[in-house]
Amino acid sequence: GSFSPDEVIRKRLLIDGDGAGDDRRINLLVKSFIKWCNSGSQEEGYLQYQRMLSTLSQCEFSMGKTLLVYDMNLREMENYEKIYKDIGKHKKIIAAAHEKISECKKQILQAKRIRKNRQEYDALAKVIQHHPDRHETLKQLEALGKELQNLSHIKENVEDKLELRRKQFHVLLSTIHELQQTLENDEKLSEAEESQETQMEAEAKQ
Repeated sequence: GSFSPDEVIRKRLLIDGDGAGDDRRINLLVKSFIKWCNSGSQEEGYLQYQRMLSTLSQCEFSMGKTLLVYDMNLREMENYEKIYKDIGKHKKIIAAAHEKISECKKQILQAKRIRKNRQEYDALAKVIQHHPDRHETLKQLEALGKELQNLSHIKENVEDKLELRRKQFHVLLSTIHELQQTLENDEKLSEAEESQETQMEAEAKQ
């Protein structure tokens, strides 16, 4: 069968000249088509027809390779967008962790004040023990003892929360470090693929 000029133009529009010889192939195809139209003998016409088929196959192969690269780049962009979203989430988690750490620091200061008060209560208890006949003082000491017990429970809870926050923050930092390593590996892999593709294109030109 023969190719109409419209089909030749459509093929040329579909195949973008990216420097890999597409323009040269299309020009060769047009010349072959003209020679085929003007061929004198059946043998010469068949030869030009085979050349046109070969050139078309090369153009279609180049177009297919370009589409594959385009699809791969789209997938990479989607992957990077997902990674950027994950990084944004981790940043929010880190900000929340900093707020928790700040809160824990305040709780530590409160625990220190509680410890200081406890020392003062112990000193007061020793003084009161020297005056067991003072009933009112003993009642105050009992009330202080209950308050001290409550403060001790508060201190233990504060220390438990602080330890939990430290562990959570450590896990978070480890996750971020692994994410950074993954990003660096992806960039190295992408550079290696681009280098290999450039080399393949250079060999194809030769």
